[in-house]
Amino acid sequence: MVGTAKDVDRYIAKAPKNMQAKLRQVRAIIKSMVPNSVEGISYKMPTYDNGKIVWFAAMNKYIGLYFRPPIIEEHKRELAGYKITKSAVHIPIDKKVPVALIKKLIKARIVRNKSN
Repeated sequence: MVGTAKDVDRYIAKAPKNMQAKLRQVRAIIKSMVPNSVEGISYKMPTYDNGKIVWFAAMNKYIGLYFRPPIIEEHKRELAGYKITKSAVHIPIDKKVPVALIKKLIKARIVRNKSN
């Protein structure tokens, strides 16, 4: 199971082959936005902690991006084409990784963390 990995490299290596490139891309986007965050595994998925920025996970048919509320709610319009929950965005594995959107959500989380 992917979620039993001890670090992000192993997590991605354990993911299905058809997801690995997109997981590496998501990881690179996150690291470019928060280069000083602590990368690790939390809740059995990669996490980037500098005020709990973002988590991601390989699921059956999508990559889940997880943000503490209210980031998803605040960006509901931009996320209209995706399945969302209170704290998650599901990026279908058969679609391109939405780089600009992911960056916007991360930036919103960073701004919110600074204001708290």
